[in-house]
Amino acid sequence: MRWRPIHRWLGLVAGALALVLGITGAVLAFDPVRDAWQSVPAAADLPVSVLAQRVSSIIPGAEEIHHLPSGAIVVYAFDAGQARASRVHPADGRVLGPYEPSALSRWLKNLHRSFLLGDAGRVAAATVALAMLLLSVSGLALMLRRMGGWRRLAGRVRGSPVQRIHAVTGRAVLAVLLLSSVTALYMSAATFDLLALGADREPEVVSGTSAQSALPPGQLPLLQGLRVAELRRLGFPSAADPTDTWNVTTVQGQGWVDRYTGRTLAWQGATSAQRIHDWAMVLHTGEGAWAWALALGIAGASIPLFWVTGLMLWWQARQHRPRIADNSPPAQADVLVFVASETGTTWGFAQALHAALVRNRRRVHTASLEHFQPGVAARQILLLAATYGEGEAPAHAARALERIARAPVTAAKFAVLGFGDRQFPAFCAFAEALDRALRVRGFASLLPLTRIHQQSAQEFALWGQALSGALGEPLALDYRPRLPPTTALTLASRQDYPGGAGEPTAILRFAWPAQHWRDRLAGRAFARFAAGDLLGVLPPGSRVPRYYSLASGWRDGFVEICVRRMPGGVCSGHLHALRPGERIDAFIRSNPGFALDGERRPVVLIGAGTGVAPLAGFIRGNARRIPMHLYYGARDPARDFYFGADLQRWLRERRLASLRTVFSRIADGGGYVQDALGRDAARLRELLSQGAVVRVCGSRPMARGVAQVLDSILGALRLNVAQLKAQDRYAEDIF
Repeated sequence: MRWRPIHRWLGLVAGALALVLGITGAVLAFDPVRDAWQSVPAAADLPVSVLAQRVSSIIPGAEEIHHLPSGAIVVYAFDAGQARASRVHPADGRVLGPYEPSALSRWLKNLHRSFLLGDAGRVAAATVALAMLLLSVSGLALMLRRMGGWRRLAGRVRGSPVQRIHAVTGRAVLAVLLLSSVTALYMSAATFDLLALGADREPEVVSGTSAQSALPPGQLPLLQGLRVAELRRLGFPSAADPTDTWNVTTVQGQGWVDRYTGRTLAWQGATSAQRIHDWAMVLHTGEGAWAWALALGIAGASIPLFWVTGLMLWWQARQHRPRIADNSPPAQADVLVFVASETGTTWGFAQALHAALVRNRRRVHTASLEHFQPGVAARQILLLAATYGEGEAPAHAARALERIARAPVTAAKFAVLGFGDRQFPAFCAFAEALDRALRVRGFASLLPLTRIHQQSAQEFALWGQALSGALGEPLALDYRPRLPPTTALTLASRQDYPGGAGEPTAILRFAWPAQHWRDRLAGRAFARFAAGDLLGVLPPGSRVPRYYSLASGWRDGFVEICVRRMPGGVCSGHLHALRPGERIDAFIRSNPGFALDGERRPVVLIGAGTGVAPLAGFIRGNARRIPMHLYYGARDPARDFYFGADLQRWLRERRLASLRTVFSRIADGGGYVQDALGRDAARLRELLSQGAVVRVCGSRPMARGVAQVLDSILGALRLNVAQLKAQDRYAEDIF
């Protein structure tokens, strides 16, 4: 089932009414808490007969005793022709004060139950409850899909801040929302008589004669054997009607008692429907269970947050899906471009590809992947596919593999370009499945499968060059990513190193920019960030950002990166030319899969060269002294031992538990960082058997070598790197 469109449109359409129900429900949920604090409950073994005797002797004209879910005792009576409701002390029957439910509370209940519209409003409220039920079920299905099943449901949520807020709060209150919507539907069915709660009719009871004297309530056997804890309501016989009886309602049912003889005239047990209704009332309102009422209040208060973050996610996806100009009909196109995107970002790449091909006078048709169909005129089929969750297709393309399996094979050659994040174990798995399905079906390959990490414009440009060669024509991909607002950062200080291979390196520290409240409100303020997030830098005259891993977090009060000057590097050259006081335009891009926020387990940090920067940031921010063990590889301690003095200080401060360094270009330097891991195999096995997490940062060959060494070390534990990744214990930031 395609849960995402169901979830999206229910949230958008029913969201406004759900906001009303959520906010009013959150406010009303505090009534049971207040009532529980203010009530004077009866003793657990107090007989109803004793309570009734006390009440009748103190309050003349008493007509009913109500035992409220909060435990309070309320007596309804007529005094001089005026109806009164009083709270009484169960121990002696004395009046504690009038019982007057808040007018605001009554108004809120009416708004919550019927939108102040009577029966029509009750129908609308029930419809919204049904929508909330489907919204909760679809949200659970999407969460399971995103997290990779029930076993990983409680794991760390990845994604943008808005995605994390939407998912984490949803996961926290999902069960409460499910119960709330189900119970609301049940009670609505009872309200409209779709469910019969009681017996078909009350029994006919015959009272004794009025010639007899009525017994005091203290002498009624049924009331003597009944405890106040079981009582719901006790109706006194009317003084004006000699044939009237005592009427008692309990958790177990309802009974009628002769006022003259004390004999129980009839008893009706509570039906199953009534018992379910009673439980539904408690679960929905929290009455009589103040702790549960607090949970309901939190769940109700979360609905506005759900709606706002859901709206933001929908709007972001809508904004990322551009309009495709010059889109040829599929039957006439010689190039077909199919797109699979969960959040819409892949469409920006598709737009750039489409425009480049059109400039080459190619007839191009670009469409969503669910419309996959090889055209008779098509010579090339290009698929741009993002992977969602644990290797799954975006929701709209869920059946794309089935369409490919049934599609007629043509002479067109295909190429698949995958988009994903290497921090996820199933990196570009859906793109791999598409490539495999097309090959199995019999389509000829134009290019090998290519994978792009985190929407990298540079990697996309490299793929464009390969495509240009395969097509035999020049192809200029002018991809312009949608960038967040930038902030001017002022260079505060710099540390320069000669570098280990003739490539100078600098640690650049920028001042934390002023954060005006108006900028925060408008979304222009520099985002909060953590070590391991990315600083996007726009070199002069370019709209393509370069990303650098952050060696600091926002609590440090500065922005720090480590930059090696690359030969011909536009951005690295610009950064190396900066002097204190000069500025750059930059923005923050979160890197949640690599972050260590809130980690309490031991941490193994493995880095080489400038890859030590985010690892240094983790150590710098380790105020809780979590055991962190750093394996650091460089070339020459005199030329590229970045953060060396800091690391020694952090060792003394116990922010860093241990440091293993190797230098590959000096005698007896220890080789490469992989060699240091191999020599420390026993200690690493012990740390990883204790649940340690691993973070690796550096070049791609280094990361590949580290993974191979760790696989050999972990073999004795029947573990491997892939399993650590699946457990969210292993992440890489590689370049």
